[in-house]
Amino acid sequence: MTEKKNIVVLGGGTGSFMLLSALKAHGHNLTAIVSMADDGGSTGVLRDELGALPAGDIRQCLVALSESPKLRDLFSYRFDQGTFSGHSFGNIFLSTLEKMTGSFSEAVETASEVLRVDGRVLPATLDNVRLKMTWDDESVVLSGEHQIDADYFAHDPRTARLSLEPSAAPNPEAINAIQSADLVLVAPGDIYTSLGPLLVIEGIGEALQQTNATVAYVCNLVTKEGQTDGFNVEDHVSEIERFAGSACIDAVIYNEEQPSGELAERYKQEGAYIVQIGNSEEEHHYSLIAGNFIGQLAEPSARDTIPVTRSYIRHDGERLAAEVLKLV
Repeated sequence: MTEKKNIVVLGGGTGSFMLLSALKAHGHNLTAIVSMADDGGSTGVLRDELGALPAGDIRQCLVALSESPKLRDLFSYRFDQGTFSGHSFGNIFLSTLEKMTGSFSEAVETASEVLRVDGRVLPATLDNVRLKMTWDDESVVLSGEHQIDADYFAHDPRTARLSLEPSAAPNPEAINAIQSADLVLVAPGDIYTSLGPLLVIEGIGEALQQTNATVAYVCNLVTKEGQTDGFNVEDHVSEIERFAGSACIDAVIYNEEQPSGELAERYKQEGAYIVQIGNSEEEHHYSLIAGNFIGQLAEPSARDTIPVTRSYIRHDGERLAAEVLKLV
């Protein structure tokens, strides 16, 4: 029997969901560390109206690791009419548990028991924070994950500062998970609204630098219109390490497959272009691992009635998991 390894996935949203869903069938110990800056869609409404911590990305990771198909469907169910229109049941459930117990950690633990989660889902911080993006001249200040996510940056984002208000303390369990991991995966996701807000939490970058685990970044499939236009693989890695505060990446897994036909046209409609390698012959402090990882496009849900920015371009989880597991 293959020895179980401790695999930690950092991120939030669909990137972490895809990786966790693909990896859970392989019998390793999985931990998701989840960004806590989301304030859009159903999550944003619940934050504003209830003062709850963001539940959406936590819910997706819980669902990915659940061993119960019916409960996965229940927690993913989104109301399409009435007072709850646009809200997912799982978001409401987590926010209700938090209000009832007074503890978001306890809410996540209880939801894990209900969903029969095989693994752990940990908030990166338990502080109630909002994301802020600024440039040196202070001519542009973007406040809130949802506003930043929807913005077309007037300045180069590589010169921007990301911060959390108030400054966030790391969840000690998240730090311990990174330190005891065999493999840490930085999941694909929006650089400035999903990964950055997690990596700038004090202590996270230091833990990534000090861990004995292999730290691998699964690079985004495509660029994001108005934000990372023209970014290559190395640009993505540079931003990850800038926010982490150190050269912490050991390996980068990236896609070299090109979409064809109808798929290419759908990518174009999203203003998305395959992230290309800059110069694979150059020396890097990380290893580069190429593969064919383009998956099927996800379809938008008619029930998603609360305005939200969402991409439907996905990795092929099974092919990606096969490559990832070679690292352990």
